[in-house]
Amino acid sequence: MKTLVLGRTPARVTAVLATLRADGFAAEGVSTDEEARKLLEAEEFGVLIIGGGVGPDSRAAIKEFAAEHRVRRVIDGALSEPFDAYVRREFEPLIREVASKE
Repeated sequence: MKTLVLGRTPARVTAVLATLRADGFAAEGVSTDEEARKLLEAEEFGVLIIGGGVGPDSRAAIKEFAAEHRVRRVIDGALSEPFDAYVRREFEPLIREVASKE
């Protein structure tokens, strides 16, 4: 199962991906809604993480789109430093929970 990270700040997306991948999670990351939709259409993602910089209209539209494309869990995130500790504390347990139900 893969995780998709959508965030407006590429450096933060990169930081999240680095931690997830280092901890053994399959993950992809994008910065635009269009890129996210294109990847979600493949229906390969079980989890979607939406960063704090994604506005409310985009957030709502992406959540709806994700639900139509087999995403089982959407996580609303707003990173705080240190990013790796935040990812491990806030995101990874939720991803594991979804993966355990496969």
